[in-house]
Amino acid sequence: MPAAPSPATSTAPAAPALSATERSRAAQWGAILFRNRGWLPVPFFVVPLLAPGTQTAATWVIGALLVLAGEAFRLAGVAAAGTVTRRRSRDVQRLVTYGIFRWVRNPLYVGNLLAWLGVVTASGVLWFLPVALVLFAVEYTLIVRYEEGVLESIFGAEYLAYKASAPRWIPRPPARPESGPHDWGEALRSEVSTFLQYVVFAGVLVAKQLYWR
Repeated sequence: MPAAPSPATSTAPAAPALSATERSRAAQWGAILFRNRGWLPVPFFVVPLLAPGTQTAATWVIGALLVLAGEAFRLAGVAAAGTVTRRRSRDVQRLVTYGIFRWVRNPLYVGNLLAWLGVVTASGVLWFLPVALVLFAVEYTLIVRYEEGVLESIFGAEYLAYKASAPRWIPRPPARPESGPHDWGEALRSEVSTFLQYVVFAGVLVAKQLYWR
């Protein structure tokens, strides 16, 4: 589970009752998407590859900057939380409330959005940008609803206090910064496959521009 559920500051109690948020219909749909979230990026890569678009120096520069910003959020999140963020289980042992998680509750998802928008921008298929935003908003609002319900079930008032102190999507400087352990080496190793995907995708975009017009 990305962003909030991860190793950090407090140990979860055993066998918590489900919160009202986790029992909600939105959270139930979110649970399905959460378990299958590996497929969610597919439209953000397939459409830019197959749809006609005009690549320019500007689209490449802006796209690259968005991808770099997205990866910065992802690396900061994984460094603080650990690779446990990649699990598909609701078995959450600790709650992270420091580092990038003081700025925003879902840094990995914010990073995903920026990176995916960067991919679309670099492809020059700019009409897909608003569609991508809507897709992301629908899918990840439901996923986060489920995740927040799980965290409320497990951590109760402690999570609700954290939830009130950090925004869900739009980062802001924390009123009360909190430090904690970060493993940047582990974060970089865990992102190697993602870096390779970007390199391959960039190569395919170049080929599309050269040969598929």
